[in-house]
Amino acid sequence: MKVILKENKEHLGFKDEVVDVKNGYARNYLIPKGIASLATPSAIKMLEENLRQSAVKNKKVKDEAQKMADALNEMVVKVTAKAGDKGKIFGSVNTIQLADAIEKAGHKVDRKYIKIKGDAIKTLGSYEASVRLHKDINATVKFDVVSDKK
Repeated sequence: MKVILKENKEHLGFKDEVVDVKNGYARNYLIPKGIASLATPSAIKMLEENLRQSAVKNKKVKDEAQKMADALNEMVVKVTAKAGDKGKIFGSVNTIQLADAIEKAGHKVDRKYIKIKGDAIKTLGSYEASVRLHKDINATVKFDVVSDKK
């Protein structure tokens, strides 16, 4: 019996995939639990149309992410932190402060997708961080940690 998976199922297949399973497995487990639906010709046509539309939508999202990545790769962001006389920061610079600085520069980035390269930043200077904007697109943001003293 052919079914369309509604979610990823280990050892069986991925979401929106048409798979062939035994009749009892489909009728007694997959369909009642909402994991799959019967693969009728109309359901398969609907699935193909949904996949086509999601591919178009995903292309737009990917193009926007690429534009943002190009902009982030070019910019240098300034992050201010309280620091002592020898350039040692009180505390450290983290992804929250970097996300705020990027937002002030005009780009909204979720801090969960920012990875600061190396160890914790505890001194003034220039650093880099990678930002994941899409599953296929990463950007590298250069940022300077400067003292907030005038």
